[in-house]
Amino acid sequence: GRLMNDGKYDKIIPVIDMEMRERKPNRIAGYDYSQSGAYFITICTQDRKKILSRISVGTPLPGCPQIPHPENGHPGTGVPTVELLWHGEIADKYIRQMDAFYEHLSVDQYIIMPDHIHLLITIHDGHPERCVTTRTSEIARFVGTFKRLCNKEYGSNIWQSRYYDHVIRNQQDYNEVWEYIENNPTKWAINKDKI
Repeated sequence: GRLMNDGKYDKIIPVIDMEMRERKPNRIAGYDYSQSGAYFITICTQDRKKILSRISVGTPLPGCPQIPHPENGHPGTGVPTVELLWHGEIADKYIRQMDAFYEHLSVDQYIIMPDHIHLLITIHDGHPERCVTTRTSEIARFVGTFKRLCNKEYGSNIWQSRYYDHVIRNQQDYNEVWEYIENNPTKWAINKDKI
């Protein structure tokens, strides 16, 4: 900010740099997001409202991994389960339908968390016959269609306008994202007091 003296008292007036207010693009410059490949997508609820699911920890089953207790680190607090709430059930329905809607796209793995959804998506065909300059990103179309279908059934918009995407670079990256999605409920259960 800068200091301004108007004769009566000094005021601090924040100086806003217009370049700082512009959002950084979350896309790789020049990357064709419609080409074949795998993508990690995260879609969040508006204001991170926890309306999609509830993560609960029950009695551990024999042979299943146990969550360490957040305070003492001892195992035995149980295996986390994801219980879908009304909004989450609708989101789940449309995620399952997207495979049928987009014949060249598959949802390989996903998890519906309380305030966000993680998806691992593969595009099997880059549609080379389309002009790259007029082609809409398949990922953006997928996310937009998904949000629109859900919101229509909800009767209102529950999603943040933006979403996060990550281009999967290789098999190791794919495996790490798969594991991250699979373990997300466990991480949530361990860190629920910090969220």
